[in-house]
Amino acid sequence: MSRARYSVNAWKGTNFLKTSDFYYDLPQELIAQTPLERRDSSRLMVLHRETGELEHRHFYDIVDYLQPGDCLVMNDSRVLPARLLGHRVPTMGAVEVLLLRDKGDGVWECLTKPGRKTHTGTELSFGDGELTATVVGEVDDGNKLVQFHYKGIFLEVLERLGQMPLPPYIHEQLQDPERYQTVYSRANGSAAAPTAGLHFTKELLEKLQKQGVNLAYVTLHVGLGTFRPVKAEEITDHHMHSEFCMMSAQTAKLLNETHQSGQRIVCVGTTSCRTVESLVEPDGTFREKSAWTEIFIYPGYQFKALDALITNFHLPESTLVMLVSALAGRENILHAYHVAVQEKYRFFSFGDAMYIS
Repeated sequence: MSRARYSVNAWKGTNFLKTSDFYYDLPQELIAQTPLERRDSSRLMVLHRETGELEHRHFYDIVDYLQPGDCLVMNDSRVLPARLLGHRVPTMGAVEVLLLRDKGDGVWECLTKPGRKTHTGTELSFGDGELTATVVGEVDDGNKLVQFHYKGIFLEVLERLGQMPLPPYIHEQLQDPERYQTVYSRANGSAAAPTAGLHFTKELLEKLQKQGVNLAYVTLHVGLGTFRPVKAEEITDHHMHSEFCMMSAQTAKLLNETHQSGQRIVCVGTTSCRTVESLVEPDGTFREKSAWTEIFIYPGYQFKALDALITNFHLPESTLVMLVSALAGRENILHAYHVAVQEKYRFFSFGDAMYIS
């Protein structure tokens, strides 16, 4: 599998959009704190980007909008229970460690709290000593390099001791951690869920397959940068966080066949979108590939692979609102979000869905 790094601002144009151009007013009570009992019972807003027309449906109605031969592209990354609560040794002072990136040989790049008291050489303990660690270094942005010590398999230890790192806007306790995983998740590595996929059930995916819709999987390990606010006034001054993504030969073949037959590539979520747009070749084809991507998609970007998008409702002034605005038009998106607020749609990770066709 070839490997590359992509660092691109999606478009260098002359219409200097500001971050504030992507603001909308959201009442706090519309931020969904818990998932609905049935994954596919969430509401679905359908946005026809050519006309701006809106439809109000439920997610299980997505079968009405996908056609035989369409290819649904899903991110199969699985969220790690990456939040560890423990103490410093020997002071017994409380410490919180959030695993961000596996550096190999038991070393992880981590976010630690309190950061000032976890300097190089600090010893840490979790779960009555089942897992211990040593801070062995620091990286440029203040994150720490932590060497973990354990017996057995690290992921199994993490499953026992770790907690799900829910987004900062969710304050309720999640009763079932699997509700912050997609039903098709299989590749451990994300610090946050690819949440558009949370709406799918196994039964709904089987129904789509019987309908003739093809299912393809890519992997992008979602980083905490997905929650990082855009602080730059001009959006072109914003630097995107880096995330690892990959595409198998099987998926590449399926995507090539989809476009060759004149059918559509429908991405589930902005992470799948960013993956296919990062890995597509200049001639519009795909091959087996992996890369670190920093692609930043905002209005003016010309999509090279994606034809339609299933997504959630995103934070005001976020890079994700900018991405959907690139696809559907800023005015269409802001109008749709205004209507969603009026109609009391549920927002963000555990909220309702939007289909942009």
